[in-house]
Amino acid sequence: MDIRTCEVGVASSHASDPFEAFAQISRSIAPEHLAGAVMFCSHRYDREMLARAARGWSMERFPMIGCTSSGELTEAGYDEDSISLIAFPADSFHMVSHRFDDLAHFDAGAARAAVRDLVARAEVGSERLSIQSLGRKVNHAALFLVDGLSHSEELLAMTVQDALGEIPLVGGSSGDGLMFKETGIYSDGMFHAAGAVVAIVSTTRPLHVFRRQHYKPGAVKMVVTGADAGARRVTEINAEPAAEEYLRLASTVYGGIDMRKPDMALFAACPPMVRAGGDYHVRAVQTAHADGSLTFYCAIDEGIVLTLGEPVDQLESLNATMAEIREAVGEIDHIIAFDCVLNRINAERRQLGRPISEIYRRNGVVGFNTYGEQFHALHVNQTFSGLAIGR
Repeated sequence: MDIRTCEVGVASSHASDPFEAFAQISRSIAPEHLAGAVMFCSHRYDREMLARAARGWSMERFPMIGCTSSGELTEAGYDEDSISLIAFPADSFHMVSHRFDDLAHFDAGAARAAVRDLVARAEVGSERLSIQSLGRKVNHAALFLVDGLSHSEELLAMTVQDALGEIPLVGGSSGDGLMFKETGIYSDGMFHAAGAVVAIVSTTRPLHVFRRQHYKPGAVKMVVTGADAGARRVTEINAEPAAEEYLRLASTVYGGIDMRKPDMALFAACPPMVRAGGDYHVRAVQTAHADGSLTFYCAIDEGIVLTLGEPVDQLESLNATMAEIREAVGEIDHIIAFDCVLNRINAERRQLGRPISEIYRRNGVVGFNTYGEQFHALHVNQTFSGLAIGR
């Protein structure tokens, strides 16, 4: 057996030709003895060609899931126009997956049954890991990838986590840069639009799912007084045009950004937050429209009270996260991370991209910049969430 197959494999490539990209990845990861793999890729790749290259690399020997991104996290930290891949060796991991199609007609009952069957398969398939390790406990975690333009994340996360039982779910919403046109979910050798996939990863190594947001609630509050919940679109805030009122309130609190127009820099720096379950969660703005309305990344409706968030020290927050992860798993092997694209925009605006990339590099972070994150049964925004794997 190739010595490389005994380790969690991480590799990336910037080759524009997908076949060349996977040829480069093969130099670091031998696919012959893997339990599964996860791929994150730039939306700029031709998806049919990339799917063929990925199938050729894996030979469909093991489950491989993935999605398009709004930026990748590789061995270099923040990255783009690349393919980032993490692979699990079969000697210490087991992985099973299930795909959901046609999210517009999602059947929650059928989904629960499918996920419960997946849990049963994971438990049976991972029994050999316990035997091989002389009875050590097998740990499970669920990785979840969903179309970031489907507006289905809340229902899917609740449904899937309910069926998973005690197995924790963590994942991200796929992106297409910042085009908001079409994203792709990779499963069963193909890219799928309007889909989702859940994979259960099993191992005797320590696993830990986590979530961290780099914002705290401030003093400025506002009420959504007009909204199209199905479209996640807010037309009025405080009975005023939504974008205009949002700009006005943000300008009373924040400096250093252009307050004359709503754009990504403003959305990243001034996120609305909502209180739920005793905690505050970001409800991030995606787009401002010519008619003065705002589209959100998360579910939104009339009557919701929003609080403008204030940033905390992002570097301090990330270092604290890594310390908590080490406390949970010991020495970190790798971290599969789902980092909101607005976190990246805000970090780069504040010239923090390089030090954050260094933190990611030191701690073996691999993943992608998302349109939203899923943590247990929640769909959230502007978090750094993920699955940490111990050595």
